[in-house]
Amino acid sequence: MKKGIKITTIGGGSSYTPELVEGFIKRYSELPVSELWLVDVEAGREKLEIVGQLAKRMVEKSGLPIDVHLSLDRREALKDADFVTTQFRVGLLDARAKDERIPMKYGVLGQETNGPGGLFKGLRTIPVILDICRDMEELCPNAWLINFTNPAGMVTEAVLRYSNISKVVGLCNVPIGMEMGVAKLLDVDHSRIRIDFAGLNHMVYGLDVYVDGESVKDQVINLLTDPNNSSFVKNIQGQGWDPSFLKALNVLTCPYHMYYYKTREMVEKDLKNFEKGETRAEVVQKLEKDLFELYKDPNLDIKPPQLEKRGGAYYSDAAVRLITSIYNDKRDIQPVNTRNNGAIASLPDDSAVEISCVITKEGPKPISIGDLPVAVRGLVQQIKSFERVAAEAAVTGDYDKAVLALTINPLVASDNLAKQIVDEMLEAHKEHLPQFFKVVEA
Repeated sequence: MKKGIKITTIGGGSSYTPELVEGFIKRYSELPVSELWLVDVEAGREKLEIVGQLAKRMVEKSGLPIDVHLSLDRREALKDADFVTTQFRVGLLDARAKDERIPMKYGVLGQETNGPGGLFKGLRTIPVILDICRDMEELCPNAWLINFTNPAGMVTEAVLRYSNISKVVGLCNVPIGMEMGVAKLLDVDHSRIRIDFAGLNHMVYGLDVYVDGESVKDQVINLLTDPNNSSFVKNIQGQGWDPSFLKALNVLTCPYHMYYYKTREMVEKDLKNFEKGETRAEVVQKLEKDLFELYKDPNLDIKPPQLEKRGGAYYSDAAVRLITSIYNDKRDIQPVNTRNNGAIASLPDDSAVEISCVITKEGPKPISIGDLPVAVRGLVQQIKSFERVAAEAAVTGDYDKAVLALTINPLVASDNLAKQIVDEMLEAHKEHLPQFFKVVEA
């Protein structure tokens, strides 16, 4: 690689961008970024300008020689990039609100990355990420694609299966959030914690937990049976695990498991929020409005602490740590989404998994764990089937495959119900799903 590193961030107008900029500033001695290109689409122009000016003030305050560029021209921004990060939302938060509200009309969980919402976010996102991959093949063929865009597992699956980009890593802040949560529970520094992660994005389990190399899993599980400790991520309010269930499961759950192991309780909670007009998308819209008002302040030159309420805590730690480790061939262990390559015997070798990996200059090397524990294996396999069929539907625009994918998902109770939801959501998102509305020429 050349002396200065060029990083291109697609979705640069995101409220998360200050997290990323802070991370690049903090790790500059290890990761000498010379160019940071923040890219967005026309609909995101105003946010890009606001966030971009804040990013420039942050860099100026740091005194580091990082040139921040703002652009609506993706191809210009991609040329000769070393790392491309993606954090975009097709249809913006209005689309998320539809993903959450429409399923609720049918008594089905509406959630950004699970069930119908996860399916439709994937259907909208995958064609765009594959377009970006085609541009990368032409303009920066040696770059690493670091994807934060949800549903991160399904998106990584699609890139591995339907593009020529092999240098792709999917990243989520849930595992690092779980590490931070365990460190807080045990009152130790995060650097002393290691968790053996395995599974899928938003369906990942902690198979073991270590402090200074010694297993403390039993102690952590005992602490997690306290309802006040059971949720590590602020945008999912924990309901409290039944102690006997968690002890019998004998692994650490991630917060998104609430949707699968406590479906009834989560539907009831979300229905109440739905009726009050307080779905997560609507809460986030209010938070974002306040954040962007803060970002406009010409005297603000740091990442404001209010950003943690957005749900993006630790993204900069996870993202910049990963990029730094690839660049420096650190060979440390981090949980990421990558090709399985036999690491989890219960899943296909060519599928994307979320797993602890050794991070090298050649990319993540998954740490083999053999079979998943029998208690969690079936659910993980079912969600992988959902992701695979959903990715195929996104690429082909095959209506029947979209219905099949949703029927496979355990959050939807029947094929007829799946069809009703797909029909309404296809119409609601028509603008962003052209592959399902192909014009047949006579």
